[in-house]
Amino acid sequence: MDDTIPFARRLRLRRLSRRDGPGLLVVPLDHAVGSGPLARPDLDGLLAQLDAAGTDAVILHKGALRRVDPARFRRMSLVLHLNASTALAPDPDAKYPVATVPEALSLGATAVSVHVNIGSATEDRQVGHLAEVAADCSRWGIPLLAMMYVRPAASYAGSAGSDPGRLAHALAVATELGADLVKTALPSSPAAAARVVGGCPVPVLAAGGAVDGDSFDRLAVAVGAGAGGIAAGRLVFTAPDPGAMVRRLTALLSSSSHAPGVLVG
Repeated sequence: MDDTIPFARRLRLRRLSRRDGPGLLVVPLDHAVGSGPLARPDLDGLLAQLDAAGTDAVILHKGALRRVDPARFRRMSLVLHLNASTALAPDPDAKYPVATVPEALSLGATAVSVHVNIGSATEDRQVGHLAEVAADCSRWGIPLLAMMYVRPAASYAGSAGSDPGRLAHALAVATELGADLVKTALPSSPAAAARVVGGCPVPVLAAGGAVDGDSFDRLAVAVGAGAGGIAAGRLVFTAPDPGAMVRRLTALLSSSSHAPGVLVG
């Protein structure tokens, strides 16, 4: 048991996982602010499918909760997303605060998340906001998921231009400032992915990223390299059967002998 982590934060970290076995499956559903409305307008119906299929947690913006039955969170956890940007902005990589830790607690969230684009023109403000949120998480005893990306994207993801060193640096920023979990797009090379995951002191959730024919294979590489879980949004909510995709991803996590648990204590 890690006695350096306050009890309330350890308790909420435990609550994030509802399934037996290793790994955490998170479905981000914060895309509407950045990219426009989801292809599935019935958010509550989608959450019902995700819950029934065994999703551990979903990531939402605060206003979306007005369209959701609270019963969806009897077993599934809510992670409230605290910053945003839009594809319509002059600089879509410039994230800015849209919610706070006290708001997250008032809405019943189990954890909060923040997106940081390392190497972007506004990196200083984004890292500063991450530090402020981390301080509030320590004060209120709530876990922090940091979504860490290196810009430009070609510097860290895909088969071309992979740079595990820069990606490891981005994850170090998150962990040094207090993140409990990190989400990122891991390299497609098993060796490079293992290097990034193995050098991070907190669980790494592999991002699903853009949906293409290789999406599931990339996640399988990440889990095999030791990722602590999967955070897949578009891969799930654009699937013909989101529940079936969740079951496929949880089976991937359960079948891996390398995916560690994300719990503490």
